[in-house]
Amino acid sequence: MVLPSLFLSFLSTLLPNLLAHNHTHSHLNSWSALALCVLPKAMAGPRPVVFSGPSGAGKSTLLKKLMEEYNSVFGFSVSHTTRNPRPGEENGKDYHYVTREVMQAAIDNGEFIENAEFSGNMYGTSKAAVQAVQAKNLICILDIDMQGVRNIKRTDLNPIYISIQPPSMAVLEKRLRDRKTESEESLQKRLRAAQVDMEFSKEPGMFDVLIMNDNLEDAYGQLKHALLEEISMVKKVNMSS
Repeated sequence: MVLPSLFLSFLSTLLPNLLAHNHTHSHLNSWSALALCVLPKAMAGPRPVVFSGPSGAGKSTLLKKLMEEYNSVFGFSVSHTTRNPRPGEENGKDYHYVTREVMQAAIDNGEFIENAEFSGNMYGTSKAAVQAVQAKNLICILDIDMQGVRNIKRTDLNPIYISIQPPSMAVLEKRLRDRKTESEESLQKRLRAAQVDMEFSKEPGMFDVLIMNDNLEDAYGQLKHALLEEISMVKKVNMSS
């Protein structure tokens, strides 16, 4: 089997992590772990979760609470990008940094679940990145935009789709203004995008769960309830291994 260049680059950063985890999973040696990450039929493992919603809906806050309570159950996939690393960023931790040529070839080869381009740089989630999380028996969290959701709908990933939405545009605007991090132009751009996102969330069959984040604790309760079955399954497997 000849591995595409993207996988070779990916595995060079993944292998040390897999070996580090070997002592807690003696039944999974490094080569079987690598097989989970590269074989096209190896999407076995906990069902991934796709989170989507506009900036200011409270998605990041909810995910932070989820990770704090269930840090041994969930894991984030590491995306690929063609942009240069920023100071302090690490290859394989913040992003997998690749050239445009390598990433485009991998996309053409069907190795990506979703991808998009922003400000002249390519970003995307590879199948291998998701499989790396699943290989650790973790529920893979995918935090993506509307375009990414549509792309994943065309794959066989079969995640749980969750949309986090604000109760209204007025509440969303107040949240964004209270941050005091946006110029007026940037804020209006986010608000226009949020309006489209809110309409998108109402499309029939697009999301399994729609959470209106009017009260943080109530929204978090709904989120946990939606994921309770998957969380229980992961915990059960971890206890028996």
